[in-house]
Amino acid sequence: MKFAHLADCHVGGWKDENLRELTIQAFERSINNCISEHIDFMLIAGDLFDSAMPSIDVLKRVTHSLRELKERDIPVYVIHGSHDYSVSGKTMLDVLEKAGLLTNVSKFREGKLRFTTDKTGVKITGLPGKRNSLEVEDFKKLDRASLEAEEGFKIFMFHTGIEEFKPTDLQKVKCTPMEYFPKGFNYYAGGHIHYVFEKEFYKGKLSFPGPLFPEDIRELETLKQGNYNIVEVEGGSILIKHYPVMLRETASFTFNVNDKDPEQIKNMILYTVSDVDNKIVILRLEGKMNGRPSHIDFKKIYSQLGIPYTILRNTSKLVSEEFDQTEINLGDVKDIETKILDSYKDKVDTDLVKNLVHSLDKEREEGEKVGDYEASIILEARKVLNLE
Repeated sequence: MKFAHLADCHVGGWKDENLRELTIQAFERSINNCISEHIDFMLIAGDLFDSAMPSIDVLKRVTHSLRELKERDIPVYVIHGSHDYSVSGKTMLDVLEKAGLLTNVSKFREGKLRFTTDKTGVKITGLPGKRNSLEVEDFKKLDRASLEAEEGFKIFMFHTGIEEFKPTDLQKVKCTPMEYFPKGFNYYAGGHIHYVFEKEFYKGKLSFPGPLFPEDIRELETLKQGNYNIVEVEGGSILIKHYPVMLRETASFTFNVNDKDPEQIKNMILYTVSDVDNKIVILRLEGKMNGRPSHIDFKKIYSQLGIPYTILRNTSKLVSEEFDQTEINLGDVKDIETKILDSYKDKVDTDLVKNLVHSLDKEREEGEKVGDYEASIILEARKVLNLE
């Protein structure tokens, strides 16, 4: 028996159009390879899509790939992840299940889960992920005894971190303790934590395959590629093979711009960056520059960098001498807004900004039509800006 284990595909993610296309290509490539590997079935442990309601273009491409699996009698078993889960119950996964393209194995009610039995005889179940780690509460309520009593080859799918195994950079993230997981399963198919991980777990095998494509700039720099698992079961042995998905190389450059003006920054970037054709290029700017960031001619920089696949820039650590960073302790949102505005009182009309924010903060009244609500917001803003 052979099956595939995917997780955190996040198809349709990224605002950058080129990178969004790569999320789709990563899914299509993994599907094609799984077909050539003659798998018996596929598991997707949450976050197939990056949202509960993906765009039509994304949905068309994913549906086509799922139909390719269906036509070859390869079932797809899924659970919701924290991204494609919806508290309203409206999610595209349900539509795809209704169309017969996949099966949601998380039938959770009053603490109990049901099993879905594959044509191979394997029994599959699992718990979905939720936003803000709320799935931990479902794990606490889980009737583990009934799951452990079930006989046969069993797979448990989940979309949560495990407290005892979480990476060091996620120590503050709420995860599920091992004690809340049912024992006695042969394979534990994980999702949500973006790392390639494998471990013996309650006499079975546990694995996180990692994301199918990096989800953010940090992952493009550290992971550099996506990954999924193909699991081979023969006799009593389980062999997990990790399959990388490399679509484009990433080239990352960090620039210290202390005391440099926009022209110097532009020249520094053009002098340093090379060999980036068809690559994902990341430009990190750090330090306190002279002048305004908006005066850096990125359009000209991009036009002279060759032919990269796409260019991303990170300026989160860039400070302008005209607008120094203001350190604010966490607290009430209105307090934070006030402190930030007060720090710029010598440079901007803070009273005007406060009044404008207040006018935009108006909540929609019960029964008020959307058009009327929007019109009242615009009217208040025009009054503040003296545009009547």
